[in-house]
Amino acid sequence: MPKAKSKEADLQRERLIRVERYRRDPLGFVTWAFPWGEPGPLCDHAGPEPWQADVLREIARQLEAGANGAGGPVRIAVASGHGVGKSALVAWLLLWASATMPSTRGVVTANTETQLKTKTWVELGKWHGLVTTHDFNELGATSLASRLPVPEGAGRIDLVPWAAHNAEAFAGLHNKGSRILVVFDEASAIADSIWETAEGAMTDADTEIIWIAFGNPTRTSGRFFECFNRFRENWHTSQVDSRTVSLTDKQQLARWVADYGEDSDFVRVRVRGQFPRAGTMQFIDGERVVGAMTRLLDPATDTGLPLLMGVDVARFGDDRSVIFLRRGRDARSWPIEKHQGLDLMTLAGRVAERAAAEGVRAVFVDEGGVGAGVVDRLRQLGVPFVFGVNFGGAAERWDSDGAKPLYANKRAEMWGNMKDWLAQGIVPPDAELRADLCGVEYGFNGKNEIQLEKKDDMKKRGLASPDLADALALTFAHPVTGGSWDLPPTQQFYKTDYDPFAKLDEDYWWGDS
Repeated sequence: MPKAKSKEADLQRERLIRVERYRRDPLGFVTWAFPWGEPGPLCDHAGPEPWQADVLREIARQLEAGANGAGGPVRIAVASGHGVGKSALVAWLLLWASATMPSTRGVVTANTETQLKTKTWVELGKWHGLVTTHDFNELGATSLASRLPVPEGAGRIDLVPWAAHNAEAFAGLHNKGSRILVVFDEASAIADSIWETAEGAMTDADTEIIWIAFGNPTRTSGRFFECFNRFRENWHTSQVDSRTVSLTDKQQLARWVADYGEDSDFVRVRVRGQFPRAGTMQFIDGERVVGAMTRLLDPATDTGLPLLMGVDVARFGDDRSVIFLRRGRDARSWPIEKHQGLDLMTLAGRVAERAAAEGVRAVFVDEGGVGAGVVDRLRQLGVPFVFGVNFGGAAERWDSDGAKPLYANKRAEMWGNMKDWLAQGIVPPDAELRADLCGVEYGFNGKNEIQLEKKDDMKKRGLASPDLADALALTFAHPVTGGSWDLPPTQQFYKTDYDPFAKLDEDYWWGDS
């Protein structure tokens, strides 16, 4: 037993000596500390991607410069497309920093708490289980704490969701004489106040300070954008094209390029790692939506205008079928109906019932995919003024005086009309509706037409399909005149000779017996 303990102690000392060699060499640590090419999760990987290795080398270069009195804090900003391995690199940096200097203190933050917990920290857990120094640290739900005794006191790196109203949470990060690590993940969405507060941790003398910012370049304003522009002298920057990384789905990237265009803002941001040309990619700004949700409703608002219904159709899965009503500027006076997993015939029946009860002048239904079945059924039921709308159909072109924007398809046009309407319109204060309206991004295709982000692409960003907003947008599909159905008050539907039960006799229901 003493011999076994002695051997274990020798191996521990050998590891500590080996790790000390990588104090200012994160690439050397990552290459040595993980089982690259061995049986297991990394059997098909020889090491970091080239862009990841470049970042790790740049950290080493700046650390050496600082050790020689020729540099200040390490500041690196990386803008990239999707799926390039940012979270893996973040995990390596945390494990390297805490293993090679156990007194390291640090903070990791991201655009949302969900991003931190479900992506950044999950990725850290994966790599913590693979690293040869995993016993050097204890990985908790919100922290990576050193287990190694050091005179300066054991270090700790914390997961800290940011909040613009609580920037003080980042103000106390000091570690004089040791090492500070600050990592901003999805940095484009982190508020300027957080960046400014983090600057306060960059003043400790005789301290290794490393500040790394990763993100998709979604905005042409804010501190992440300024790292590449106004403050570029203070930051080492790089931009990573997703197509140059072995980890990415090349077929999906090719589809994006084909759908949106090589030089579209969507491809620039999501694939090429470049900032958009047209400013923020958010199609409808939050201020406009809040105004529509808080605007007072005049009981006499547009009472003579037609009542319109939009129906966004989904059958199964996470998406919902939604029924939305609007009269002129008023889209608040009628409850929004949200149906999960409703079959098409039941949905059609509910639409018919609601249209008759409210006296709807026109019903606009998303007829793409399964929606065509709802359109057919409503017409069989005799519901008047039913219009199927194809989101991918052609939009109206420029108007007579050339003042109308050019849209790539019908969906973009409807959303454009809805966006203009929101400046004076009134909508219910529904949190899901607000998320839908503000979540959709846009760009320009090769013809310089406005094109909205696809629902599937929103889901890949972790957002829900904007079913509520699409239902409201459908009420802007076509202009409608008249205040109500042109029918007698007692008649709920157009007369029709169609009888869905005509051929179903008693034998059909009860059998021959």
